[in-house]
Amino acid sequence: MWLIGLLIVGGALALLLLSGDNQRIAGLEPDQFAQVAMTTGLLTVIVAGFWHQFRSRMSANVTALLVWGALGAALVAGYAYRDEARTLGDRMLGAVRPGSAVTGADGTVTITRRADGNFHVRAQVNGRPQGFQFDTGASSVVLTAESAAELGIRPAESEFSVRVSTANGVTVAAPAFLDSLQVGSIVERRVPALVSRPGALRENLLGMTFLDRLASFEVRGDRLILRDR
Repeated sequence: MWLIGLLIVGGALALLLLSGDNQRIAGLEPDQFAQVAMTTGLLTVIVAGFWHQFRSRMSANVTALLVWGALGAALVAGYAYRDEARTLGDRMLGAVRPGSAVTGADGTVTITRRADGNFHVRAQVNGRPQGFQFDTGASSVVLTAESAAELGIRPAESEFSVRVSTANGVTVAAPAFLDSLQVGSIVERRVPALVSRPGALRENLLGMTFLDRLASFEVRGDRLILRDR
């Protein structure tokens, strides 16, 4: 191939010498034709050098090309199907780590049931992670005294005046407001809540003051499905 490159350059030079100064060659001006010929000849010589090196280690080089081709195809496919890949990853996370909120393409948020039969919901309260037990029997969102203290909410003793019914029975709590309560992609602002007395509850309760704000919620098999308005 390097010989072909030299022939291209030599032939172009011969044509330029035989043609007049203003005569077009192959539809190009003489200087344009000379540039094209030199570039083509140079590329031919370069390709010849690469081909010689490639051919000397044909098996290894073909393997490398296939590997890089596969990586390139995987990158293109990953970009083209990034939304589907993200959804699949979220579903796998929900199955491996029950309680993780998985947001679907339609905006629904799904939580997988724990092995003990309850729905433990991983949420964000005022931007900080908190775990909740899904409880339609609770008239309000209820925080344990310990969780409330982590969020900087510390009611005075005189504020514990609200009786609240939960699936665990009746307890006394103090009223509070949560600046934000987020489950997956669902965010509610200024959510009324209650803070239980120390030791009264073992887990925060995701009650009706949050659930009533949703368009709907349902339990379907081992999945809790929340729909925002």
